[in-house]
Amino acid sequence: MTSSVIRIMAILEAESITGPAKAVLEFAREARSSSNPRIELSILTFLRGAEENMFIRRVRDENIPLDIVREQGRFDRSVIDRLREAVARRKPHIIWTNAVKSHFLVRASGLHKQARWVAFHHGYTTTDWATRMYNQLDRWSHPGARRVVTVCEAFARLIEKRGVARERIRVEYMPIRPSTERPPRARQTLRSHLQIEAGTIVLLSVGRLSKEKGHAELVRAVARIHRTEPALPIRLLLVGDGPEAAPLKALCRELKIESRVLFAGHQATVRDYYAAADIFVLPSHSEGSPNVLLEAIDADLPIVATAVGGISEMVGNEVEALLVRRGDGEALAGAITRLVHDEALRERLKSAGRKLLDRHTPEKFFRNLATIFREVADSGP
Repeated sequence: MTSSVIRIMAILEAESITGPAKAVLEFAREARSSSNPRIELSILTFLRGAEENMFIRRVRDENIPLDIVREQGRFDRSVIDRLREAVARRKPHIIWTNAVKSHFLVRASGLHKQARWVAFHHGYTTTDWATRMYNQLDRWSHPGARRVVTVCEAFARLIEKRGVARERIRVEYMPIRPSTERPPRARQTLRSHLQIEAGTIVLLSVGRLSKEKGHAELVRAVARIHRTEPALPIRLLLVGDGPEAAPLKALCRELKIESRVLFAGHQATVRDYYAAADIFVLPSHSEGSPNVLLEAIDADLPIVATAVGGISEMVGNEVEALLVRRGDGEALAGAITRLVHDEALRERLKSAGRKLLDRHTPEKFFRNLATIFREVADSGP
């Protein structure tokens, strides 16, 4: 490729500002000020129904060139023709896909033969057997990409086992743009709104309420703490929605801790919830490079998390976080209790976390991905 400009079309399936959406938007912001290489980024997304969603509105607000492919349902085959039309119109040098559906569509449509293709694997949601089967499409899709970028070494090993040569796999952790200011009264205002009494220790977990996120173990850990230290004023705040919401509420009733668990539902903006919290807990069974982990560090919260996926690659046990085995509610309860009672430990974890953020800046994320895109653009047929 001889052009000094790299045209990239990023394909995203997003209704809200998900982790992959945040990463693409940060890349777009950095691309505006880059001259080496110069990158012209457009975004293509899918839409069912007439009303534009939060993600589309944000892309428009950012003045990023946008294509919307309207679809009638999950298996609308006409989507392939509209995808081909958008690629013919934009003429990207590189197509950058971000999920199972877009990976599959690019290979099924043959577009990977018209433009160089980079597939970004962010991990999977495994809410039910149908979704788990759907995820298996990547076994066929990924080998057709010039590069497969993923968010942790654990996922890289999985992709290699599925037939992608290791030299075509790259690992890139998610970025975060550190907060420049914090709302001065957000903590007090939100706590008052949620009717959280003064002196209460708030445990926060942010994420989709699905089985792989491990919220059931977290609820049981809170119940265990309540049994062993009934006078300890702890409340668990769950921000997110999903198929496990009703089962988790039933579990709280079964364990008789309904008053100690608050379900906030999906929130478009979670900054104030971080401000209202004292400890962040990430009990997932599977994770890649979770944005919420970086967001919690940026919010100056001490962290308890499971040592799965990219979590143990991003933070060290007893360094930036306390890490426990996945599915181990007893260890989770013990780590939380330890943080509650050890102020010096909380401060040490937070101090180390602030230094870690320098390794996850949007500038570094852009430079690393831009290098991959240039490498692919300059590669042979």
